[in-house]
Amino acid sequence: MQKRFFIVFFLISLFSFSQGKDSLYFKNGIENPSLLTTHHFGIFSARMNQNFKLKAPNKTTLLFSSESGNTFHPFVEMYLPKDPSIREVFSNQTWYNRQFTFVDQNTTPAEYSNIVIDAVIRGFRLQISIPIAKEHELGITLRSYLITKGNYPFSLITSDESIEWFHSNIAGGEDPYGRRYYGLNQVNFKYTDRYGKVLELKNDDFFLGGIEFNHHYYPKFLSSKKQNLFVNFGSHLGINTSKFNQSIDVGVSANLIKKFRLKSKNEFHFALGGSLLRKNLINFNEVVDMGNNPFLGSLESEIEFTKFTRKKNYHSFGIHYQIQTRYNKLEEASYYHLKGKWQEIKAGWQHGFTTLYEGLSAWTLLYTYGRPNYKITLYLKEDLLVNNAPDAQTGISIQIPISK
Repeated sequence: MQKRFFIVFFLISLFSFSQGKDSLYFKNGIENPSLLTTHHFGIFSARMNQNFKLKAPNKTTLLFSSESGNTFHPFVEMYLPKDPSIREVFSNQTWYNRQFTFVDQNTTPAEYSNIVIDAVIRGFRLQISIPIAKEHELGITLRSYLITKGNYPFSLITSDESIEWFHSNIAGGEDPYGRRYYGLNQVNFKYTDRYGKVLELKNDDFFLGGIEFNHHYYPKFLSSKKQNLFVNFGSHLGINTSKFNQSIDVGVSANLIKKFRLKSKNEFHFALGGSLLRKNLINFNEVVDMGNNPFLGSLESEIEFTKFTRKKNYHSFGIHYQIQTRYNKLEEASYYHLKGKWQEIKAGWQHGFTTLYEGLSAWTLLYTYGRPNYKITLYLKEDLLVNNAPDAQTGISIQIPISK
């Protein structure tokens, strides 16, 4: 499956190179690929990337990106007692001290769910950006995913071996979260929601996550070329097509970018943006419950330095930060009861559920090389909170003009 996908990408690239001969050396703010995480719930929804461009582009461009993220959550079960008196008692206890014995729905009624996630998730995006007016841009994106064991060479940095080598030799200690205990390079991807519906994926499962339509408006009256301050607003529509979540998401976003041009003609860009997504506004059938919080909000910021060469190529270096709101309603964290192999695993056995009640954040380091006719971006993303959502992620993208 991977070989077929890369052959298709190679043919698309050849066609695009032959058609696009216009220079892309002019830099339109911060032109990132998708920096969304390969979160095991997030991949099924049309989450939004912030747009840090300065203005609507004057050429249609094609962007292909691929990411690889390692996510690991040992098997854990969650009970949500329905009895108000039990909830009240639990609300005054630390979650790991709560004692709850489930007998049946008549004597100890409770909602039940379980999860285990162990895979390297590879994502692929094909995006076309079309200028539709001087201040307007339309983006259309296809996103797809491949579930893998994370073997070399396709997951050089995000494989289990690489991550556990880092823990053993640099930081974290020997097998701190139980990857070696359960076995390296495994795929175990199964989630049973509170209504009994099951999401399960196997090694080499490939699926189309959905198609997205993104419109961005760059109002000149809110921007200032004199101050090098730029604003844009986005409206977003996502059609999710996987068999686990056939639905429609909608969202809005807003972004602010400040540009500094140095005497050397190199540039700094500072950007800040936010978005709000309404998940599952319309469901086409019964979907798996991947978070009962209907809204996902996110904030992103980035600092980027660009150095231009004598030939008008450039090198850009960026630091990007993203934080996203929780997938589940926070109130449930005050009374849930979790069961897992805490005796065998040093830490993190509970993360499969606890992280669904916490905000998720990640830092990303980016490098972009731009020259006539294409731009290539590489990035490394790390979850410093160690929520494994995912733990480590890498990505690569290529952008090519396809219109004169």
